[in-house]
Amino acid sequence: MTTESIRAGLIVGKFSPLHTGHIYLIEHALARCHQVFILSYSCPELTGMGAERRQRWLALRFPSATSLVLDDRKLRMLAHIHGIAQPPQLPDNNASDADQREFVLWVCQCLFRCAVDAVFTSESYGDGFARHLQAGFRRAFAPSHTVTHICLDQSRSAFAISGAQLRANPRQINAWVLPFVNADLVQRVCILGGESSGKTTLALALSAALQTAHVAEYGRELWTRQSGQLAYEDMLHIAQEQLTQEDSAASLAQQYIVCDTSPLVTLFYCLNQFGKAPQQLWALAAKRYAITLICAPDFDFVQDGTRQDAAFRLHQHDWYLEALNQRDTRYTLVHGSVQARVAQALQAVQNRHENENFVYV
Repeated sequence: MTTESIRAGLIVGKFSPLHTGHIYLIEHALARCHQVFILSYSCPELTGMGAERRQRWLALRFPSATSLVLDDRKLRMLAHIHGIAQPPQLPDNNASDADQREFVLWVCQCLFRCAVDAVFTSESYGDGFARHLQAGFRRAFAPSHTVTHICLDQSRSAFAISGAQLRANPRQINAWVLPFVNADLVQRVCILGGESSGKTTLALALSAALQTAHVAEYGRELWTRQSGQLAYEDMLHIAQEQLTQEDSAASLAQQYIVCDTSPLVTLFYCLNQFGKAPQQLWALAAKRYAITLICAPDFDFVQDGTRQDAAFRLHQHDWYLEALNQRDTRYTLVHGSVQARVAQALQAVQNRHENENFVYV
């Protein structure tokens, strides 16, 4: 098959996560085909790599391709749009090759509404996959239709990686994925606490223990830069910039980043100082983190010339606890020495893995 003869190509995968091996395959298809269809589904979904997230990755990286990432909800919605009363079920990840191929054939015929001319894989099953699609298209569209299997890097000599390997070894992920994918997958550990509760000290110590990045408190930086004068209009900017810096750090981090504050802290100060807050700030303050730590006010208050007093610290601490409880946000209260707090924080990370059976959120 010549380059010019490939009208439509197909690539199917979980893309959990989308890595450089996938990108190589899709780029090759885009170079050889007039139109490329990318299909992804996973049943069950792999934690932290849901359909909407994978759809966004594919759309950002390959805007010229027709990408479709299905879950049960989207499958039913599209079937309804196309007037299909009883769509098939998403095949289980352990379903047979025959079931998987029949489902892909149905998607091509009923959702893509196209008979593809080539399938691109890096797997030995590609020949049988192509034959199955060819037989189905010949029945539905044209008796002479041909589907070719184009196999690339089956030996993994160009990209010695797979999604399963990355999920099993999350510290390798940032070496094999694009920064915006890595930013979505990195676990964000948020540390909250009242003034003089050891929040920044813990953030630095924990990031060292996890061998990862630490995101400083932007509000404190701006407060210092403006000689302690913050206007109402500054508050939303502080929260937005804090998240921008988080995203920047997460794009290059390995598995974790440690965040010394969150927009919830900015909301507290905004309400405390001005008695009101912008709706956008309320929305940003609802952001959830993989792990939230609260520093207990269990040592003597230290006045550094910028803080209020021990009573204010306790009020702040109680406000955070109430806000997190209202949002049904799980958190871990850490206390004692720095070493004890780091140990408690690391245990919270470990517990999250064991209880949720996940790699990333």
